[in-house]
Amino acid sequence: MSSIPEVGQPAPAFSTPDQNNNLVSLNDFDSQWIVIYFYPKDNTPGCTTEAKDFTELNQQFSQLGAKVLGVSPDLGKAHCKFIDKHNLSITLLSDPEHQLIEAYGAWRLKKFMGKEYMGVARSTFLISPDKIIAYTWPNVKAKGHAQAVLAKLQELANT
Repeated sequence: MSSIPEVGQPAPAFSTPDQNNNLVSLNDFDSQWIVIYFYPKDNTPGCTTEAKDFTELNQQFSQLGAKVLGVSPDLGKAHCKFIDKHNLSITLLSDPEHQLIEAYGAWRLKKFMGKEYMGVARSTFLISPDKIIAYTWPNVKAKGHAQAVLAKLQELANT
């Protein structure tokens, strides 16, 4: 289990398929901000809220030069259904082997109804155009989160 990257550290590199099976890498985003958020599963209530909120604000993220990437263990086919069902405009990355999820410390021990298990902890990272972790949200509550990320990006992008 890897630790959560801290502000000021280089962002862990990645290369993983998106919903259309195109390879997406950290280096694809030169001179661009990246919002990379990790979520447990497509089409579950919290994950749907978060994805719809990021989609609603996607235009504002774009205007600030930021790309929003959602990451879960779901495969591309599930991502496509999720995107179609909720009319999402963000890119979703598939990480069934948890390599990217673990690199960002989002694969953690969770508790639900008295049981402990390993799973994806909802977490978000703001990566600066020079590929440095600019801000982290290690334990996210879905509602209102996209707005909080946008506010932090506006603050950091304009300094």
